[in-house]
Amino acid sequence: MAKRKHVEDDLENSAGDEDSEQEFSGLEESSSEGSEDVQSLPFLDQRNHLIRAKEYDEIRVEFEWFDPQKQDFEGFQMLLRQLLGTDASFFHLGAIADLILEQKLLGSTVKTDGNEGDPHSLLTVLNLKQHRNKPVIKSLVDYLLDRAATSSSLSPLISLLAANGGNEIGLILSERWVNIATEVVPPMYEMLLEEIEWAVDDKEPYTFTHYLIWSKIYHAVPSTLDETTNRPLKKMKPVSSKDVDDGQSMYYFHPEDEVLHRYAMLHGNFDYKTPVPEGDSRNAFQDFGVTPHGHLILLDATALKTAVQALKVEFPFLPTTSGVTMDESWSSTP
Repeated sequence: MAKRKHVEDDLENSAGDEDSEQEFSGLEESSSEGSEDVQSLPFLDQRNHLIRAKEYDEIRVEFEWFDPQKQDFEGFQMLLRQLLGTDASFFHLGAIADLILEQKLLGSTVKTDGNEGDPHSLLTVLNLKQHRNKPVIKSLVDYLLDRAATSSSLSPLISLLAANGGNEIGLILSERWVNIATEVVPPMYEMLLEEIEWAVDDKEPYTFTHYLIWSKIYHAVPSTLDETTNRPLKKMKPVSSKDVDDGQSMYYFHPEDEVLHRYAMLHGNFDYKTPVPEGDSRNAFQDFGVTPHGHLILLDATALKTAVQALKVEFPFLPTTSGVTMDESWSSTP
């Protein structure tokens, strides 16, 4: 049996619009309305700004939440590969996907094409202590220990992740495709916490003391072509003046991370072991390219519950915002 929760979202339809591709490739042009300088925004914000500025026909999209199911295996591997970045090759993604699927009533996916459709978003938690003897979990923990040793912000994780420690750490894996709105995230976290409570009531091993969220961020890389064209470079605004690493302003792939930071015991960035391929940003019609980094956020169990309530306020599903409505009822499907 699989849970379902419904959300209908009014999305702007660019299908069939001959000018839509030109809108995305012409990111150097500013919006026809508003005083905001679009080119001063990072790539993801530029794209979203142009989508909002363009008037499209509306289509109705229904988001549905499901338990992880066997037909999601390939989709999970793709989402995990995106989350783990250039170091994804260090891990057996199929084994991680299998472990997620073994937890049949823990975690959720978001789909738009019914139960048999592809997962567009995934959020789940893995018990690092319970599965510590499994090779795939050992590889994840060893990697986290290695990366934590390279960052003063993350170094406290070394003792927390120690094999002989008494901490029960839940590793949260959360990823979605770039066109999936942040507003799908709070319900996923809320459902996860409910499922953990039910599992604990059933004597399942999910009494976590801490949650470690694996995420990612990026910093902007100025185009080297501007040096040859003498073209003036636009200024970018960081997401937050607090999120600066080694003098570089950082930006979120997952906007919810900024809210989670407020309740975190620690958070920090790490470089991937595998070099990130360098491509000049001018090839994407941008003033800035992006270099991704890994990002970790640690919260204790109580703080995560508080943070999830804050996420619901920050990214609400309300009829008055973005034309989104939610049916709070639950139904079961075979």
